[in-house]
Amino acid sequence: MIPRPLVAKLMRLYDYADPRQPERMIRGYDRSHAIRTARMSAAVATRLGHPPERVTQYQIACLLHDLGRAGLDRRLFGAIWSWAKQHGIPTRPREWRTVHPETRYGRETEAFWKLYAPALKEAGVPIDDWAREQVEMRLGYARRLARRLQAIKPTLRQLAVRWESWMGLVMLYYYYPEKLKGAAPWVRQLAEVLVACEQFEAYSNHRRGADYYTRQRETVDEAVSYLAKLRLEGILSDAVMDALVSLASEGEFDHILKEARGTALTVREKQFLRALASGELPCR
Repeated sequence: MIPRPLVAKLMRLYDYADPRQPERMIRGYDRSHAIRTARMSAAVATRLGHPPERVTQYQIACLLHDLGRAGLDRRLFGAIWSWAKQHGIPTRPREWRTVHPETRYGRETEAFWKLYAPALKEAGVPIDDWAREQVEMRLGYARRLARRLQAIKPTLRQLAVRWESWMGLVMLYYYYPEKLKGAAPWVRQLAEVLVACEQFEAYSNHRRGADYYTRQRETVDEAVSYLAKLRLEGILSDAVMDALVSLASEGEFDHILKEARGTALTVREKQFLRALASGELPCR
């Protein structure tokens, strides 16, 4: 719903000057993921009845939803979070607070570093500010996103992009659902749509799976199972889940998923989606 020239300019906002070599620019890692997520999110939001003007503005937030990870160091980020996953360590703020309720709110990065820096060092991860920045990209996402949004707002004004506070809330929902308490129902629903589409794409994204989690293959079953888990946790509603699965079953996302995976959905996976759309959603 957004002109391609504007999309290209927004994607350049993911580029980040390397603090270790200021003359070197780190190209945004999540550009293609952000574009695919935005396309899916607009389709689901439209299916749910949101007006076109709102959906267009919402799609800008979707395009920039991973801005807090600008500067992501693929190898270092992957090494840290693959190690964390292998050791059963929480990788998201809300999950961290469940396991470590003693952690002061908003200080999850510091708590992680204090507990695990020695073990990370043994695993070959450098213990320096750049490694801390990679941890901040997940456990301190709200702080880092706020800094990046502040930095790019002059550019957004130059691009005639109207930024509103609800857009930032939508971007934070996956890591910080508590920040949407009291938000208008339509804002909450758009936040859910972004989470559902972002995760559906991420679980289908071969490059991200290999880089972050040493995953060898992607399946629709695993993607939908994770969304079902989020629904059980109250992060996603039935309405959002149903809309996404319905569109996927109709083939609306086939090309997007093929881009993400590097291969088309199998016949069995398409049958699986059709069965879900007929009402057989898991964990319902």
